[in-house]
This record gives sequence, C-alpha cells and structure tokens, in this order.
Amino acid sequence: MAVAKTKCLRRLFSRHSSSQYVRFHLRKVINQGSFVSSAHFCTSSAKETAGGRPVVVVERKGPVVSVAINRPEVRNAVNQATAARLLEELRAFEEDGSICAAVLHGMGGNFCAGYDLKELAHHSASPQLEQDVTRGPGPMGPSRLMLSKPLIAAVSGYAVAGGMELALLADMRVVEESAVMGVFCRRFGVPLIDGGTVRLPKLIGLSRALDLILTGRPIGAQEALAYGLANRVVPDGQALQVAMELADQISGFPQQCLRADRSSAYHAAFDANSFTEAMQYEIDHGLPVVRAESVAGATRFSSGVGRGGKFS
Repeated sequence: MAVAKTKCLRRLFSRHSSSQYVRFHLRKVINQGSFVSSAHFCTSSAKETAGGRPVVVVERKGPVVSVAINRPEVRNAVNQATAARLLEELRAFEEDGSICAAVLHGMGGNFCAGYDLKELAHHSASPQLEQDVTRGPGPMGPSRLMLSKPLIAAVSGYAVAGGMELALLADMRVVEESAVMGVFCRRFGVPLIDGGTVRLPKLIGLSRALDLILTGRPIGAQEALAYGLANRVVPDGQALQVAMELADQISGFPQQCLRADRSSAYHAAFDANSFTEAMQYEIDHGLPVVRAESVAGATRFSSGVGRGGKFS
C-alpha cells in the first residue's frame, strides 16, 4: 500500500513539476511517506495540529500566495509549531519562480498577538534559541529572512509585540481602521528579537521608533499611517482583499526590474556603507534589466501603451 501511495505521489510530482511551490510540498510529503490528494496542492496547503486544525493556511491565486496564521482563539499568537510552519511556507514562496508576491495575514479578526507567552511560561527550561542569526530562524519563524520578492501584510485587529515584528517583515502594510499595533511585550520583559529594533527605526525614524519601543503604547491605524508604519488604511474587514489586489497589481509589472529596484532599496537602507557603494549596487543590478526588459518596455511605450500615466 505504501509503495502504491509513493508511486501516486511521484506521478503528481511529475504532473506539477512546473511549479516549484508545488514541488516543494510534494517532495516533502514523498520523503515523509504520507499521502494527500493532488487537489491539496492546486490551491492550498495546510498542516494540522494535534487537534486536527491547520495552524497556517496557504492559498494560491494566480501569481499571488496568501499565508494565514490560524490560531484565532489566542489572537493568532505564534507558538513553536506555528513559527516553523510560517518559515516553511515563506521559504516555499521564495523558491517558487511562478509566484510573484505573497500576502501575510491572520484569520479570525486579528493579525498576530505576538509569541504565545503561555507556551513560554509553561516551558520547564528556557527555550533553545539560535543566537547566530545566519544559522537558524527567529522565534517568530521567518523574521530573519531577506526575501527577494514582495510581501504584503494585511493587518486587522491586534498586530502587537512579535506580531508587529512579523508585520515589519513585509514590504507594505495594509491596515484596517480599528487595528492596533504596538510593542505590548514591553510590560512583561520580553525583548524584541525578531527584527523589531532593526526594521522599525528604518521605517519610521529613530525618534518615533523609540517612542513605541520604550513606552510599549498602542498605535492606531491613522497614527501608523502618519508615521509611515501603515501604507494603506482601509475599512474593517477589507485588509486582505485590498492586500491581495495590491499584490496582484505588483505581480503584473516586469518582474526583473521590480525586484532589482526593490533589492537596491533594501541594500541602500541596510547594507551599504556609503552613498557611493549604494549607487554602485544600483547601477550594477540595473544595467542587466535594461537589456532584459527596458528595451521591450520602451517599444511598448512608443506604440502608445501607458501614455498619460495610465497603468492599464
């Protein structure tokens, strides 16, 4: 029986071999000797908890994938199992060349309330965390990744403590009107060790970042928009839809050019030692795009496409 199941999976692997995202999950399942239907990989993937419910739900819609934290009973607080699944799914997104953008969100009305402090409190010993950031994941899972493709956070309800750090991992944040962000872990002596002290000052400036980091106070959607922490503010219940539409729009642009510009912006913000070095990185990564995509784009423009600033 096991041999027959494995053969079936290998046929699925061959059938869906054009998608690295599908192949990533099929290869994992084949190696584990387990069996699932091919339909599972066409639109979604989920791994069940001991209680039979997926802690992370993934859905594919064309060139966009959504990754959802599914622990609504604890406001989507992340435990070790959830952190591992988030890391796994965002790595799969990164490796799949057919997916252009991803949306990270939470199910049940909240983005993420941070790390599950109840799990931390009930550990008999301190959790074993990898101190070398180049060798292992952060406590929240994917927080140490440097993705090469756009990630958008659809923020509803609470996005606090480690949950806010996950939102900071994204390139853009679509925030609902009633959403609340903040360093709520300040009250309990839990440090920001998933990139919060690194990304937040770069996004909104040191002074404003220190205000939030030192006080732990909540920040609402409109103040977050004024700070640059939120990129869009939308009515309650619409963050996911707007984020998916935004991701789909981004996916329609020439991708080599988009990713080169995105990479250069991140390099200038985090890695460059000087203005000159940042400029050199920009030209080094931009020139190949001119040959690959810009000439064709200029030809389209000269034929009348996009005149007057039109995007359609």
